Amino acid sequence: MIRIDLHAHSSHSDGTSTPAELARLAKRCRVAVMALTDHDTIDGLDEFVGECHKLGVRPIKGVELSASAPITIHILGYRLSLDEPLREALSWVVERRNARNLEMCAKLRDLGIAVTQDDINGEAGGQVVARPHFASWLVKKGIVRDRSEAFEKYLARGALAYVPREAYSPGDCARIIIESGGLPVLAHPSLTGLDSNALGDLLEDLKAYGLWGLECVSSHCSAEETYGYLGIAERHSLFPTGGSDFHGNNRPGVTLGIQVSEDFLPWARLGVTI
Repeated sequence: MIRIDLHAHSSHSDGTSTPAELARLAKRCRVAVMALTDHDTIDGLDEFVGECHKLGVRPIKGVELSASAPITIHILGYRLSLDEPLREALSWVVERRNARNLEMCAKLRDLGIAVTQDDINGEAGGQVVARPHFASWLVKKGIVRDRSEAFEKYLARGALAYVPREAYSPGDCARIIIESGGLPVLAHPSLTGLDSNALGDLLEDLKAYGLWGLECVSSHCSAEETYGYLGIAERHSLFPTGGSDFHGNNRPGVTLGIQVSEDFLPWARLGVTI
């Protein structure tokens, strides 16, 4: 058995640990293989990979792309080539994200909440700005009790300050990852809200774009759900993956690493050796 984690976020998106701190935490948690999968950015990967190499942790260069869809669909990408086409694709995503953030600030001001984009940028520390940073700011200002209330009242789909995202389609997310030499995987299927039949249809649609795997082991699902997702992955000829979706203090109670068998994945396809 080995301990791995193929889904973790740093302060370059909506996590609270720097990429180097994540690598050091992986070492302390005895994680043998780890992927940094920040939302819509690869800016932390060089720091992460460099620190992993120093510590003897096997790193995987990753990303998590949020797709444009009426449900939550996130596509993880592994073993990426950090070339210009990928950077250009991500630059477009960040531009659209920034425009959305400005709209959400305007909606909050219309609700009588005095907030500027600089306030939220400061909360994010100059990295990719996302709704969790809005939530943290709202908590700090005493406008809501906690992050859950911030999302429920202001930030979740259909809430008072919610603005829909403009993003790539799920198929385009998979295509971008493949064109960057990577392997696309559907993240946390439980968050899609789909039953097994509808999820199977989605997976078959995404396989036409090159979907490689399904995240079956996650902090978002129970042991029973994990068992079900492993069966779904097998039925649709997809590789099962697993990760904590670690965000540091932004997701309290989630620890780094999951225990799997050494033959859980074809590690060479992911660019690592066990």
